[in-house]
Amino acid sequence: MKAVSIFNNKGGVGKTTLLCNIASSLSVHHGKSVLIIDADPQCNATSYVLSNSEIEKIYKPRNPITINNLVDPYKKGKGRLPDELPLKRSPGFRVDIIIGDPRLALAEDFLARDWFEARAGEERGIRSTLFFLDILNRCDHYDYVIFDVGPSLGAINRSVLLASEFFMVPMASDIFSLQALSNIRVALEEWKEDIENGIKRHNRRNEDSEYSNIDFREKAKFIGYVTQQYTAKVVEGVRVPVKAYEAIIRKIPSRVKTNLTAKFSKNVDFNPKIGEVPYLQSMVPLSQIANKPIFLLKSSDGVVGSHFAKVREFDRFVKELSGRFIENIESQE
Repeated sequence: MKAVSIFNNKGGVGKTTLLCNIASSLSVHHGKSVLIIDADPQCNATSYVLSNSEIEKIYKPRNPITINNLVDPYKKGKGRLPDELPLKRSPGFRVDIIIGDPRLALAEDFLARDWFEARAGEERGIRSTLFFLDILNRCDHYDYVIFDVGPSLGAINRSVLLASEFFMVPMASDIFSLQALSNIRVALEEWKEDIENGIKRHNRRNEDSEYSNIDFREKAKFIGYVTQQYTAKVVEGVRVPVKAYEAIIRKIPSRVKTNLTAKFSKNVDFNPKIGEVPYLQSMVPLSQIANKPIFLLKSSDGVVGSHFAKVREFDRFVKELSGRFIENIESQE
């Protein structure tokens, strides 16, 4: 099982749409079993892959069974997952999902408080910080587990990234996406160092520590980035970026190499650019309404005229993209 976070400190980069379509492509095009864990309190992945009627059933009870139920025991100091994970199958995307919950946002303060204990080597703090590892240990029958997270560098995302083997960065061609790369580098370096030191302190006091075999050099390895298609004009049949984007686009490879590839990749010779998402016009809203990936949309989902060509184009694109996603993960093992 490979655990991957799709993450950027910059919002508005099409992260959830990209994630869910890659997850579906891994299943449909490559025959992989895939689980999405919706660790974003905004629950965009849950609302994308499940129908409104299914979501209403899930959230109708006063205490719905969601990802929030997995966090509660750690808040209470019990440190033990419930017997069953809140899994649902998405027939449209052909993947499973651990259901998101807005209440997960309330875990930020609890995880931030316990982080200080984790750094000091206290077992409760380490256990709660690494609770996503406990979840992943229940998911080893999947080929890929993919985390959807918000754009923050807060406590929830820290716990997700410290549990993930790999991470991928979706990017827009703007100055803020470039600045976010250095934020990710600084945060990950500090988090890894702090948890490693905390576990060393814990292990010195506990000879039979269950954390002695965790190597955080093997966590959060960078596997590449995906850009959104930039605004461009056509010159002699060739797409050329307008000047507002051209300078930024030229900087992306070097900034990625300095901040991510050089710091968080075992194999620095791989090509970190996984792909460039084409302009999709109105295909994303159709996909969201149908609760299906873009490449599986049909006329019954509202596809008409030139949209069919867009569906075929995206089918080819996402198949290649998910193939490079697999290749880049394998290059870091």
